[in-house]
Amino acid sequence: MVHYYDDISPMLTTSEVARVLSVHINTVRRWSNQGILKAYRIGSRGDRRFKKEDISKFFSGDGNSKDRRLPKGKTVGALRGKQQN
Repeated sequence: MVHYYDDISPMLTTSEVARVLSVHINTVRRWSNQGILKAYRIGSRGDRRFKKEDISKFFSGDGNSKDRRLPKGKTVGALRGKQQN
């Protein structure tokens, strides 16, 4: 018997992503609105969910599309408003 739910990767909430990236939850929301982080809207309230793979690619700077990586020359610290070293 095939279980299709086995193929579904778990999604992260906005607060989980904030914790992983060490940023405020509103920063994750803003990055989602700006297209820096790829978010999926679910439910009638439009809650955001994020794929673990997308966050890993964002964090490592890998990825093939602009919304899956940091803007050129930026670090997570720079996006949070901190100076780059």
